[in-house]
Amino acid sequence: MRDLKKNSFNDRAATSLEAKKALLAKMKVKPTVTAPVVPDRAAIKAAELAELRAKREAERTEKRRIAAEADALRAEVEAFDNETRELETRAAQKAARDARYAARKQRRK
Repeated sequence: MRDLKKNSFNDRAATSLEAKKALLAKMKVKPTVTAPVVPDRAAIKAAELAELRAKREAERTEKRRIAAEADALRAEVEAFDNETRELETRAAQKAARDARYAARKQRRK
């Protein structure tokens, strides 16, 4: 057999050893690249949900406050109307009573 490359046994053994080392280096665990710290999606979603709930609660509270003010005004207007009707009724009753007294005095004369 002819030696084309003029390699000795030691050269071939060294080349084989380097090839094995290269294969082992491929298999070795490489240090992982760590991604920058990304906020947890669940935490972000929970924060958004809490913010939304707070906003809705504030809206509900505002609606309740407005409704309470409206009820108070309605009750005040109703009380004023009742008082006005009562005064009108009393005035009408007094006028009728005065008319009866005047009629009685006229009959006596």
